[in-house]
Amino acid sequence: MLFRQFFEPDTFTYTYLLGCERTRRAFLVDPVASEVEAYIRLLSEANLKLIYTLETHVHADHITGSGLLREKLGSKSVVHRDAGAMCADLLVTDGILLQVGDLEIEVRATPGHTAGCVSYVVGDRVFTGDSLLIGGCGRTDFQQGDAGLLYDSIHHKLFSLPADTLVFPGHDYQGHRVSTIAQEMETNERLGANKSRDEFLTIMKNLKLAYPKYIDQALPANQACGRPTLEVQG
Repeated sequence: MLFRQFFEPDTFTYTYLLGCERTRRAFLVDPVASEVEAYIRLLSEANLKLIYTLETHVHADHITGSGLLREKLGSKSVVHRDAGAMCADLLVTDGILLQVGDLEIEVRATPGHTAGCVSYVVGDRVFTGDSLLIGGCGRTDFQQGDAGLLYDSIHHKLFSLPADTLVFPGHDYQGHRVSTIAQEMETNERLGANKSRDEFLTIMKNLKLAYPKYIDQALPANQACGRPTLEVQG
């Protein structure tokens, strides 16, 4: 398996490229519009054909590159059916399996940060978006967020994975690149050390976070796969 982790510093966003060595087919998880040319260069250098762009949710902090990549490379965008992005080519649900060459992608619904959040399990790793972060989790105070639902999602759909599963989040603000399920179960400040559901609800209720910097631009753009003008014209 070919693997590359990208980092976009303005919004602290991680994007992931995975490719099948045998077929040279590939997919991106949570591409960022401003980084599309970098993805295209790497795909070309590695002789990879982009098949899918997988969104973990409709983002409020950056504009997705899925629409641009669809126009330039013919890739198909993948979003959960409850995410509010009907522009996507594939609207997936919990348990759906996607295939890219020899790579199998399992969709696990992990709502709570938003109503349409998913995580993607690929072999020994899981791409958790904003549901489970290294040492934390996504906020639950907008976009149909629900702290109780997020707690249940993480415990039932993520903490049920093998302990040595690698956790690759959608963001990190401290320079961390990867964790494991075991590490998050033990040390996550909001969810680890067997914190109860009630304890988690209290933590999330008292976060008092600032309004997301780019939400007013990012949300409507991402509901149109990052290409609002083209969607209106089409």
